[in-house]
Amino acid sequence: MSVITIRNVDPELKRRLRIRAAASGHSMEEEARNILRAELSAQDDDSTDLYRRIRRHIDPLGGADLSLPEREPMREPPALSG
Repeated sequence: MSVITIRNVDPELKRRLRIRAAASGHSMEEEARNILRAELSAQDDDSTDLYRRIRRHIDPLGGADLSLPEREPMREPPALSG
C-alpha cells in the first residue's frame, strides 16, 4: 500500500471529515480513502459515457433545443443493372 500526506488542509474541511468518519464508524483515514475511491470510480464511469460528459457541459448553459427536420419518404434505390 502507498502512503500519501496531504498538507495545508483547511481546518473546516478536516472537521467535516472527522464528523463524517465518526458518523460512519470509520477512522478519518478510512473515510478519506472511501471518499477518494468513490469519487475516482465515479469519474471513471463518466469518462466512458460520452452522453454524460457532453450533458455535464451543456446543462449549465441552459441545454440545447435542436429542431429536427421532417422526415421525407424513402427514395427508390438506384438500379444497378448494366
